[in-house]
Amino acid sequence: MARPRTISDETLLAAAATAIGRRGPAFTIADVASEAGVAAGTLIGRFGSKRGLLLAVAAAGRARTVARMRAAGSGARAVRAALVAGTEGLEDPVRAANHLAQLGADLADPELRAALVADRRARRAELRRLVAGATDLPGAPPPARAADVLLSLLDGTLLAWSLDPRGALAKRVRRDVDVVLRGWRAA
Repeated sequence: MARPRTISDETLLAAAATAIGRRGPAFTIADVASEAGVAAGTLIGRFGSKRGLLLAVAAAGRARTVARMRAAGSGARAVRAALVAGTEGLEDPVRAANHLAQLGADLADPELRAALVADRRARRAELRRLVAGATDLPGAPPPARAADVLLSLLDGTLLAWSLDPRGALAKRVRRDVDVVLRGWRAA
């Protein structure tokens, strides 16, 4: 009979995100275990390896982001809120840079890259849905194209802010997104 779990997967995954934010791709299972207050064996038993942990972090992050995007409402404000939702946990420039460094490492691993593709597709689908329902964006391109433009804008803003972190990230994302949405509203 298996022992009951005393710590949730969510707690372990949050500890992993914190460790990534602190150390980037150099984080270790031991770093995550220390952050969570558990033995490294707990993480290995639960996720199998660092890669397994990263895959679980990606899946949980995707689920959280999509849930926040779905809760955003409708119209241009919802589109903007959905994009800002993708910046949660990246308010500190060092943490954001470390997460971007981990992203670079993930791109080199086929399984982790596939998780990134799944994340992008899920976010794209939600943005497509939001734009399709946004009657206050009459000049928006077709929803699929609009979603691609908005995701590219978000990715570019995240990178630019990481390189030159003036002001709050969420404020910068809102400002950049508003430029595009104003154009689509006015057309």
